[in-house]
Amino acid sequence: MKKIFLSAIFFLFFQNVFCQNVLLKYNGSGSYVYIERTDVRRYDNGKYTGLVSREVRSFIAPTSVPSGGKISDRYYDGSFFIDEATKRNSREVNLGINGAVPSSFKISSDGILTMLVDNGYPSFRSFPAFTNQRISIGDKWQAKAERVVDPLNKGIFTKLPILVEYTYLKDELFHGEEVYVFSAQWATRYGISYWDFAGDKDLKSAQGSHKATMYVSKKSGNALVVRDMVDETFIYNDGNIYSFKGSISMFTEYPPAYDKNKLIPALQRVASVSEKEIKEIFEKPVNESSWIESEKKSSGSIEKNDFESGANSRRNNSYAEKKIAKNENQTYGAKNHPQKKKDSADEIQSKISAGKNSSSNSKSEKKVIVENTAAGIRLTMQNLNFKPDSSELLPGENERLDQIAQVLKEVPDQMFLVEGHTASVGYEKGEMKLSVERANSVANALIQRGIPREKFICKGSGGTKPIADNSTQEGKAKNRRVEITILE
Repeated sequence: MKKIFLSAIFFLFFQNVFCQNVLLKYNGSGSYVYIERTDVRRYDNGKYTGLVSREVRSFIAPTSVPSGGKISDRYYDGSFFIDEATKRNSREVNLGINGAVPSSFKISSDGILTMLVDNGYPSFRSFPAFTNQRISIGDKWQAKAERVVDPLNKGIFTKLPILVEYTYLKDELFHGEEVYVFSAQWATRYGISYWDFAGDKDLKSAQGSHKATMYVSKKSGNALVVRDMVDETFIYNDGNIYSFKGSISMFTEYPPAYDKNKLIPALQRVASVSEKEIKEIFEKPVNESSWIESEKKSSGSIEKNDFESGANSRRNNSYAEKKIAKNENQTYGAKNHPQKKKDSADEIQSKISAGKNSSSNSKSEKKVIVENTAAGIRLTMQNLNFKPDSSELLPGENERLDQIAQVLKEVPDQMFLVEGHTASVGYEKGEMKLSVERANSVANALIQRGIPREKFICKGSGGTKPIADNSTQEGKAKNRRVEITILE
């Protein structure tokens, strides 16, 4: 009896010391690269048609919590690049800056991902998701997730709700980082009790199975590696049946850390500020949602939902943009003043570019603004000078570009996000196109100054992220800018 009692005590002691319960939590991280690689065999109506290889590479950067957002949630902006070819390497994928698909989302502490700007990516959402109970090795839990599919690459995305069963397998070191090792399995079920009415209307049903193993960072809660063995079939209304068997692998990679103090001399030159001011910038991250508050004050009462997606995922037709359009000149198609003649593409470009040189001689406006953001140190070039109706930079920008190149050369291991912005004059498509072209133009100018091409990620935001009042020429000049962020 005594031996049994002592054995029981020893077992409880061993369990408490060596098998401690853990509470899983998503803590978030800085910028990261997320890669999803699909290698499957395709069968059309039961006949093998070949191997399908696809890679989606994305660059994810944190953003500030927007007004009304939860401080405990983590907000992110993403740029997704899709490689449809079978024999292209990752270097070529990195260069596909013109094909970037924007995305914006938030992740709560339990791993639940909520899309704010949804263009189909990421395709796995709320995966992994965590239980709110403490668990030990061997424990299981279930959580809802979502997968977005486009089996035939039609550009029409269908959402599939999934219920995932997780099992806590063990603890391990992965590339020097402590991780949890989980297994996950779920079934593909579509067209029985659920339909995505915004998805592919030709997709009748889907079924299949998934079995995955994942390594999840104990520090951040990010899934560092996931390998999913998939066997699923999609049935279309025309009677065709497509099956896919193989693997989907997901990876998370982080930019290397760097010493910001190395940047101080170069930043002093580019921004014409003191060392003390640069260090103060390092210590005080900028609130990227502050422009929202200024828009609220200048635009009167605005519904909270118009801004719930944050500074980096603003709705295309928000109240503020409509107010700006209303106050524009008649030729901009303002409300109650319809144009008699539809503008040509050249005329639209002219209006977007209008006034950009109105105050270009101001010395203060030729400086570069340095800010510390959640994604990294950001350099902003305001009131850029381009040739009329084009994205070609004028020679007057050479000095600023030379100085910025010197800053970037101090951190050769980092990636650089180049984001173009325009003033908002009511032509969203034209503004978006021009902002992308101008981001690419600045990146190409820096490449000519010795920065490796593969270090750049380029995107455009058009006029959707104003930092000043679009109703004045001065405000428009500030909104016409290119931002370069040293991702960390």
